[in-house]
Amino acid sequence: MVKVIEHIQIPMSDGTQLAAKLWIPDRAEQNPVPAILEYIPYRKRDFKALRDEQTYRYFAEHGYAGVRVDLRGSGDSEGILRDEYLQQELDDGLEILKWIADQEWCNGNIGMIGISWGGFNGLQIAALQPPELKAVVSVASSDNRYADDVHYMGGNLLTDNLSWSATMFAYNSCPPDPELVGEKWRDMWLERLSGSGLWLKKWLEHQHFDDYWKHASVCTDYSNIKCPVMAVSGWADGYSNTVFRLLENLEVPVKGLVGPWGHKYPHLGGPGPTIDFLAECVRWWDQHLKGIDNGMDQEPDLKVWMQDTVSPISSSRPGRWVAEEKWKKGNGKMQSFNLKPGMIDFNEDLPDFSIVQQIQSPLSVGLFAGKWCSYSASTDLPYDQREEDGGALVYDTQPLDESIEILGAPYVELMLSTDKPVATVAVRISDVAENGKATRVTYGVLNLTHRNGDETPEPIEPGEKYKVNVPLNYIAQHFPQGHRIRLAVSTSYWPLVWPAPEPAKLTIYPASSKLFLPIRNTDKKVDENLREFGKPQLNDYRETTLLKPAKREWQVIHNMANNEVSLHVVNNDAKIRLEDINWTMQKNVTEKYSYKNDDYDSVKGDVYSERIFERGQWHVATYTRTVLTSTKTHYIIQATLDAYEGDARIFSKSWSERIERNLM
Repeated sequence: MVKVIEHIQIPMSDGTQLAAKLWIPDRAEQNPVPAILEYIPYRKRDFKALRDEQTYRYFAEHGYAGVRVDLRGSGDSEGILRDEYLQQELDDGLEILKWIADQEWCNGNIGMIGISWGGFNGLQIAALQPPELKAVVSVASSDNRYADDVHYMGGNLLTDNLSWSATMFAYNSCPPDPELVGEKWRDMWLERLSGSGLWLKKWLEHQHFDDYWKHASVCTDYSNIKCPVMAVSGWADGYSNTVFRLLENLEVPVKGLVGPWGHKYPHLGGPGPTIDFLAECVRWWDQHLKGIDNGMDQEPDLKVWMQDTVSPISSSRPGRWVAEEKWKKGNGKMQSFNLKPGMIDFNEDLPDFSIVQQIQSPLSVGLFAGKWCSYSASTDLPYDQREEDGGALVYDTQPLDESIEILGAPYVELMLSTDKPVATVAVRISDVAENGKATRVTYGVLNLTHRNGDETPEPIEPGEKYKVNVPLNYIAQHFPQGHRIRLAVSTSYWPLVWPAPEPAKLTIYPASSKLFLPIRNTDKKVDENLREFGKPQLNDYRETTLLKPAKREWQVIHNMANNEVSLHVVNNDAKIRLEDINWTMQKNVTEKYSYKNDDYDSVKGDVYSERIFERGQWHVATYTRTVLTSTKTHYIIQATLDAYEGDARIFSKSWSERIERNLM
């Protein structure tokens, strides 16, 4: 028996009321229980309602009160959401924890869970050491808001920065539900429409790892986190590296779990097998919130999905679960391999020092890279890398005499020079099958002005030689006998990263360059003794009506008439009606990334979003559009926001901004 409180207001010290939904176990008022909090801006009333019902009803059935809170200025909460992870958000979180602990149904022990935003603020609030917070489950999050989030990678601007800012632009335009907040709904809506602002401009104004990004980046002092952490992610997600850094740096009990998944909870999405993740969470909560000795603390610190070889056009991710009893940096044997023109050499002899190679890639290299942060089990994953390799320098091993497994973070040491003061290098490792198909395993990108760090970049002296390390994302991969390992090096990776100000030609000195792979020392006993995760146990608790199916498209188009090359993305959720509250919702998104004639000044990203809500004759809709272009010296933003109540447009605003590029 679970008691559900659909809407309750949590008062903040400044008078703002935050909206929450509660799932309370039977008789918890007489026998208080621990509570689990998720604190995010993604609207408990509609967009996350079905997921939340599954998650928190499950927790309540296992003896935990579930608390889902809309951030200030989102969903049915009052106020304005002006940016992500502001101090106001964290301070509100501390007040929410105190409020929960004071409720008659809570025994004062609280855990936080969340994916992405909720995973971030779980770590961030833990670093503030509130006494009520006893444990965290952080899924698909980051300890570094600059270097390992949707904004920047290797000192390069990610186009996910545009995509994500457009997502929040649309979310911030959505109204509260009049049925819950009453007649003030329109005033709340207009307040957030006029006050949330253009987040993309803020993010582009901070192009280096400055105090803006250091705020709430727990990597600045891991020792601030004093409670146990379960860190979770997937290889197809953008956030898998954080799991390893938390294992390497936290001084508290920490467990790491990395599966084959994209940006989804492990019980909800692929690619690869889902698991009974909610049961894993309950075991974690039992250990750290109830003090039950269930043996979880005796299990290996790290469990990962060792990916097996797969066709690049497949959405499956075969493999097996493996484990490391203890994980520390450099667990595997880091083995170096020499580079020769076209070859990765397993031998120790040095290649010919006189040979150099040059590359100036076309902008098309990257069109088949997929998305930095994959949300899909099919459309936004990387495609056959032979589509990319024609514009890159390629180095292959001979067919492997025996299989190789890697686990950790590969990196490439390159001796290079370039003809421009700002340049990008992108490196990819692929598994090349006997039929020649190439599946990307991992990759890394580096803005060469960030070769010595992200805080104070330094221009490149054209023609001067530099030795740089290019780190690649952590990965677990099995390369079978007979396959080849491929390293590809290019000067662009559009549209995954925004191009440098102008085309740059790299000169690579293979004799002074190396590939480093973290060869796994297999402990078969540990792997064979792993406890099975089990299959997800999910139920549909709320009646819904499908009004229009979801639509997903990912198209690369080369218009030969005008020589425009573009990536078109359609990401429309299903239009559904929640029958118990007679509430219809629809979310449509289209993205287009393009260029013409291989001209860097023609690069353009264009994201258009619709959010539509209906109840009977009541109908509201918002339409947002964000366009990003650039010149050699500036980023240029054009954005519009229109909101409608019925047929009447009740709000309209446009933005036109120029932000100077700073070694980007």
